[in-house]
Amino acid sequence: MVPLPQVPRLPADKVALGKALFQDVRLSRDNTISCAGCHDLSSFGHDGRRGSVGVGGAEGSVNAPTVFNASLNFAQFWDGRAASLEDQAAGPVHNPLEMATDWAAVIGKLQADDAFRRDFLSAYPDGITAANLADAIATFERTLLTENAPFDRYLRGDPQAIDARAKLGYRRFRELGCVSCHQGVNIGGNMFQRFGVMADFFGERAPQRPAVAADLGRFNVTGQEVDRHVFKVPGLRNVAETAPYFHDGGVARLEDAVAIMGRYQLGRELSPDEIDSLVAFLKTLTGMPPASLKR
Repeated sequence: MVPLPQVPRLPADKVALGKALFQDVRLSRDNTISCAGCHDLSSFGHDGRRGSVGVGGAEGSVNAPTVFNASLNFAQFWDGRAASLEDQAAGPVHNPLEMATDWAAVIGKLQADDAFRRDFLSAYPDGITAANLADAIATFERTLLTENAPFDRYLRGDPQAIDARAKLGYRRFRELGCVSCHQGVNIGGNMFQRFGVMADFFGERAPQRPAVAADLGRFNVTGQEVDRHVFKVPGLRNVAETAPYFHDGGVARLEDAVAIMGRYQLGRELSPDEIDSLVAFLKTLTGMPPASLKR
């Protein structure tokens, strides 16, 4: 594990455009949904719902991941179908359950806004294009790093940044094997893993909640059996603030999510004391709101 890097220095005009676009409902078919509608910038980059609501009240089948620190992930979406933030930006625009439109329609609306068109031309001389819209949004998203988490201060050498309970949780996090998937700068987000390594999560859950297409994970992208129920490992930064948990938002409490991970990923029933200390550690991963939101 390594501390969060500094926010990169990026062109201020592109960051400003991306921020405006991120909150612009004109990116949706009926001008009701913006990126911020599902990735609330005032609520750690997510909306707190199991499935986000799109155009016409359509509800998605997956939990919207936080946009904070997303630039540190090696791929985007739960199934990793987007290789970059730029690729990801196009997904919701075209998804019928989200913004339900296309770039051509979006560009037409934005072109009709003289002030926006002038601002855009100053940053992108070739004008409003799909590639430039995605680039602006991605540029803004790269500024959404949540710095100064207690755990980062601890990693940088401040032994008092986290308390004894959190330190015990951190030790257990390593000794139990959580770090086999949750490591790196985002404490996850850099690999794929099967949900149910040590036991059949979806099979055991089926009597209460039958599987749906979204539960197939990366299989929906590759069609390969080896990818059935495989998902991108989520980054754990700010995890205490981004309930509900897992790809379907099916778990409301962090303590329950930790217990499920112990059972299905580590093959052991974690004790209440182990869960409590692990949660204490996870709470130290909460950082400060991105500075770019204050400008």
